[in-house]
Amino acid sequence: MATKGDWVRIHSIVLTAAERTAKIPEDTQRCDLQQWTKGFLQDESAAVGDTVTVKTAANRRVRGTLIEEGPYYTHSYGTFVPEIIEIDKQPRALMWEGK
Repeated sequence: MATKGDWVRIHSIVLTAAERTAKIPEDTQRCDLQQWTKGFLQDESAAVGDTVTVKTAANRRVRGTLIEEGPYYTHSYGTFVPEIIEIDKQPRALMWEGK
């Protein structure tokens, strides 16, 4: 249960497929235009699935369905690759050669 001021992520449909312009590719026309937004919960409390309002870091107010409490980044650049260290050394050696 999230409470007012908690950092959350919401989801909303900006335009349904029927509302989208004909000037975009056909496969894109068939899809809703969706938006995921992070911000501070403005409602007193809410559970995942509730319709809520958030205040973004840019002070915009956005309404949508609460999908996550305390969102964080989960991506990475993968595991360590030893060859990258060697690649890094080569231009440094060329730049500082003779100094």
